[in-house]
Amino acid sequence: MPKTQIQRIPALKHEPTLTERVDQRIFDAIYSRSLVYNTCWEDPAVDRRALQLGPDDRMLVITSAGCNVLDYALTSPRHIYAVDANPRQTALLELKLAGIRRLDFSDFFATFGQGYHAHFPELYRDLLRAELSEFGRAFWDRNAGWFVSRQGSFYYHGLSGLVARLFRTYLAMRPRLAEPVLALFETQNLEEQRRLYDEHIQPQLWHRGLNWALSRQLTMSLLGVPTAQRREVQAQHAGGVAGFVRDSIEYVFRQLPVWNNYFWSVYVRGRYGEACCPEYLKRDNFLALKGGLVDRISAHTCTVTSFLHATPETLSRFVLLDHMDWMSSVNPAALREEWEAILDRATPNARIIFRSAHARPAYLEQLELGGQRLKDRLQFDDALAARLQTEDRVHTYAGFHIADVPT
Repeated sequence: MPKTQIQRIPALKHEPTLTERVDQRIFDAIYSRSLVYNTCWEDPAVDRRALQLGPDDRMLVITSAGCNVLDYALTSPRHIYAVDANPRQTALLELKLAGIRRLDFSDFFATFGQGYHAHFPELYRDLLRAELSEFGRAFWDRNAGWFVSRQGSFYYHGLSGLVARLFRTYLAMRPRLAEPVLALFETQNLEEQRRLYDEHIQPQLWHRGLNWALSRQLTMSLLGVPTAQRREVQAQHAGGVAGFVRDSIEYVFRQLPVWNNYFWSVYVRGRYGEACCPEYLKRDNFLALKGGLVDRISAHTCTVTSFLHATPETLSRFVLLDHMDWMSSVNPAALREEWEAILDRATPNARIIFRSAHARPAYLEQLELGGQRLKDRLQFDDALAARLQTEDRVHTYAGFHIADVPT
């Protein structure tokens, strides 16, 4: 795992500085107008082991790019409610759901595996558009060209795609670095992988200019990281954001097999390979989804709290990603309301997983519900979370948390 220096847990309430307020306004403006995530940046293989999904589970999952929603569906839970406050993320999941229902595997893989399909505009118009919501149709009417663009891949669009495209441009300007980076993803053993990284990549990659770029809030905003989360990283890592990112990348490329690490490879290559891709992009899994599992997914554009207030269902599994880092700083009252809604709709023994920029987020200690600390209302499996964290192929979160609702 990345080496972190754990310091005193910061207070739940933080009075933002003028710079932080400006940064947050920029983040809000970007987020409210953009598709932030074109692929999920959490490892569902780790999630599956943490969640221990069964056929009776009803899940609430924050949508993000929808990849992991489709991954969980392959385990055949009763239903998955995919919830996201950003309608553009919902629109992306809707497009994937429509593609599963209406396309054959080769067209679907070209679209979402290769990120490029020469005839996508026609497929969209004739087969997919009618399957989408009103917002989804309007969004993809404007952006269907992402799948046939001169950039060469859908995965170079959206905010995270823009960062990937900038990195690709950077590699094009530095062919001596680009060659070993591309070769790294062709390795098939850890020893060769480490040698390439240590001898040819590490000496060229980390320099003052890159450290400066990683430390800018604008860069973090493009990656979907708000000011509050960046502050959490800075509070616990001696090297700040750039140091944390470096430790994360070095762990991934020195300790974990890269040949199945589709999270990092797609942003370097701009596409997935048939053997290195999310589970939903594998032929047999695609056919299982098309055969009925896709119908166990429903997409909702709203906050977690508003969904839970509206649904009559009780839920046994929750995948909350990392959004509570932002809420704990910007709107702790909304965070309290969300946890109250979660506990109100959770079944006995419901399992909740979430991630954090901090290994020990302050709100677990300081947020009180009904006179009890949130941490005391839940039963945490810290040992399992720590074990799974070492296997996480993304490895960009300091904290991975698994919590059960007591009976």
